[in-house]
Amino acid sequence: MSSLAAARADNFYYPPEWDPKKGGLNKFHGQHALRERARKIDQGILIIRFEMPYNIWCGGCGSMIAKGVRFNAEKKQVGNYYSTKIWSFTMKSACCQHEIVIQTDPKNCEYLVISGAQKKVEEFDTEDAETMVLPVDEERSKLADPFYRLEHQEEDLKKKKEAEPLLVRLQRVSDARHFDDYSINKSLRAKLRSQKKRVAEEEVAARKMGLGIRLLPASEEDTAAAKRVKFSSNFSKNWDEKRALIKSMSIFSDSSCSNLKRLELEAKRRRINAVKTSKLLAGGFKPSSWSKVACHKKR
Repeated sequence: MSSLAAARADNFYYPPEWDPKKGGLNKFHGQHALRERARKIDQGILIIRFEMPYNIWCGGCGSMIAKGVRFNAEKKQVGNYYSTKIWSFTMKSACCQHEIVIQTDPKNCEYLVISGAQKKVEEFDTEDAETMVLPVDEERSKLADPFYRLEHQEEDLKKKKEAEPLLVRLQRVSDARHFDDYSINKSLRAKLRSQKKRVAEEEVAARKMGLGIRLLPASEEDTAAAKRVKFSSNFSKNWDEKRALIKSMSIFSDSSCSNLKRLELEAKRRRINAVKTSKLLAGGFKPSSWSKVACHKKR
């Protein structure tokens, strides 16, 4: 769109033949300020966007029109409730082009379906929804009568006792949630800080082990599974030998450290001799002393 066309669309373009004495641009062009929305303004009808206030059944095809669906509706005044105007909205359904008429009800503060559709009735059980049953208009007017209140006093007290546990429970939950905002915020922030600290410690531990991911906290199942795993190692055997050497030593000797070292060396020698003996029996090699004796006999 060119700049001239945009200026005309926004009603900012003043043609050369326009005279300020003739009035505004709308009067000069012979059109209303609302353009197409006011094409029936002479009949008291204005085109607006109407949003469906609740779910309804279309009277033409029987399909459901959901709450919140918008229509181009013709708005006009059809009456008054005291000083409040009663408006009527006429629209066509998108499914079958059936005409639907809805009016406002200032007395009950709601919308009424006049023709072309039917309101979808959605009932619920007050006990399942955990809500209170509100009295109807007739009972509200009767409550102003003192004799009526006296007659139904016992029944009202009984209803109050039945509903009291539910109200007390709801009040307790509400107080627990919103009584002390500072304490709730403080506990949440402390929990978040402890969680961040734990995550940082897990990341440091993972980097020390050379892992690129964090390890989950240890659980009882992991501990039991780790205990069931057995690795083939001489650690337990060496540990048992050291304990046996320590137990065989005298506790009254002054040179306990030297005796311990001596015993460790003797244990190492025994292990080395045991390894050589096993290799000799397997035919791996012969001792050098044997080879010297064999050479002397040949000579």
